[in-house]
Amino acid sequence: MLFKTYSHIKSIGPKTEKILWSNGITDWDTFLRTENLPLSEGKKIFIKASIIDSKIRLLQKNGIYFTKHLQTNQHWRLFKEFKDSTVYLDIETTGLSPLYNKITTIATYDGNEIKYYVNGRNLDDFIEDINKYSLIVTYNGKCFDVPFIEEYLKIRLNKAHIDLRYVLHSLGYSGGLKGCEKQFGLSRNELEGVDGFMAVYLWIEYEKHKNDKALETLLAYNIEDVVNLEFLMHSAYNLKIKETPFESTCSLKIPERPEIPLRADVGIVKEYLKVNSSGVSIRVSLA
Repeated sequence: MLFKTYSHIKSIGPKTEKILWSNGITDWDTFLRTENLPLSEGKKIFIKASIIDSKIRLLQKNGIYFTKHLQTNQHWRLFKEFKDSTVYLDIETTGLSPLYNKITTIATYDGNEIKYYVNGRNLDDFIEDINKYSLIVTYNGKCFDVPFIEEYLKIRLNKAHIDLRYVLHSLGYSGGLKGCEKQFGLSRNELEGVDGFMAVYLWIEYEKHKNDKALETLLAYNIEDVVNLEFLMHSAYNLKIKETPFESTCSLKIPERPEIPLRADVGIVKEYLKVNSSGVSIRVSLA
């Protein structure tokens, strides 16, 4: 889809892009070889130069260039061209501020391999591993995951970034990651009803009481997020493609769901949900 995109070029908005498409100018190469373009001479020269620059940036796998010049809810357009260098990313923390709280776990999935990182064990390995990828996919990661990682680990994630919160919202989906999952028919089975507060509860159980089952449950929950991000990214991409003339040529097959290597402890989950539904504060229950 990126080869068919013009709206990252200055002075080209959605209306002009659609005019080009409707005139059969459906990709960069067609534009470059077309003589009778429905544009002024000055604009044609400028756009041709911008297309040549875009082709070079794409060859360089410079996704940041495109995310910088596209609206946030249009970042999905990068996905097909960068799919082989994409990582789905999600973090769990003890709170909302990287100044006063910490990352407990990070999960990543690149369509082939699931990895997870645990504070006090291998969290620093994430710093090297993330450099293998050109594109990050998150849900609300622009506001939370990425700035938290950068502040807490003292690194810069200079990557192209698709935040599905904005893409899905442009399609009419909202309610957070869990809400969007439900609208797409995804189920978390034994982790149904678990939320970010439980992630904090599980970490405290692990850290205070050396409860490895609590850690495994936390990691299973974290990994579930990134596995579901893959499904949501492909689904959102296909829905956005339907808004263009290119559904038949640019749609993507939804990949098979991978097997999650860790399992949530049903007993721990039930105990948490029981305490949570009683209205007793988690802080109190852990005291």
